[in-house]
Amino acid sequence: MAIGAIGAAAFAWGSLVERTRWTLRRADVPVLPAGASPIRVLHLSDLHMAPWQRDKQEWVRSLADLEPDLIVDTGDNLGHERGLEGIRYAFERFRGIPGVFVNGSNDYFGPTLKNPFLYFGGPSGHVPRSKRLDIDALHAYFAELGWDDLDNTAAAVNLRGTHFEFFGVDDPHKGYDRLDLITAAIDDLRADDPLGDDMWPDEASVTERRPTVTVGVTHAPYQRVLNSFVNHGAQLILAGHTHGGQVCVPGFGALVTNCDIPRKQVRGLSTWRHGLRSAFLNVSAGLGTSIYAPVRFACPPEATLLTLVAAE
Repeated sequence: MAIGAIGAAAFAWGSLVERTRWTLRRADVPVLPAGASPIRVLHLSDLHMAPWQRDKQEWVRSLADLEPDLIVDTGDNLGHERGLEGIRYAFERFRGIPGVFVNGSNDYFGPTLKNPFLYFGGPSGHVPRSKRLDIDALHAYFAELGWDDLDNTAAAVNLRGTHFEFFGVDDPHKGYDRLDLITAAIDDLRADDPLGDDMWPDEASVTERRPTVTVGVTHAPYQRVLNSFVNHGAQLILAGHTHGGQVCVPGFGALVTNCDIPRKQVRGLSTWRHGLRSAFLNVSAGLGTSIYAPVRFACPPEATLLTLVAAE
């Protein structure tokens, strides 16, 4: 009886309190060249937005007060067929701030009722009854904001005197990633970008030259994607999808990851190593849940403010 009471209390906490205990995680990432100005990157992921989630929308809007230099959105923005209504309201204050984004599976397909214990058997699969969402309308809105689509392609951005190359993939959880296209995308980017070389002239003086910072972006942090990104020279990788485990055990951590990333790297900033190379990896625990599984435990919803600073 006591165990049942504890379980009921934990469920009540997770569904009524922690699920909406919005948290801003902060971290410094030393990837910039010496002498570069710090750059504030707001990493958003897994909002799973429904139109009635006004508290979440207002909290996300308030993040504009942080005055980020860049927004990185790692997918799963939609959680309902009318989720774009909430996204529009939540993101409108970010208009004019540079941004990049990739798709998650829930930007394509609506949520469905699932047995949560199936996640212990491995990553979730496609549910045939899932309703298709209007991903084209989502992309159109992001284009209005001026954000670059990184799904299986690359883009360049100049931020506060530092030149960035971004590349990303479409949702790996559904197998939409095309890692074979990344090399060509980077080559095409550099061919069209006068600053897209290993070294580039600083805007302040053509005699001063600084290296490009390379960032990989994905929704789901599958190892095949992370390894490929490191091979392509990524210094920083941003991902979401895992929800940080969503339901965790204090002192133990996440029970599941919904992909093949090690549990210890299911949330937060870590280092991903492959061969002789490595990159910083930030996995966001995300800001939402499926409307059919509205609970979090020992894993509050989060956005991340990454301050990129000069490497020692």
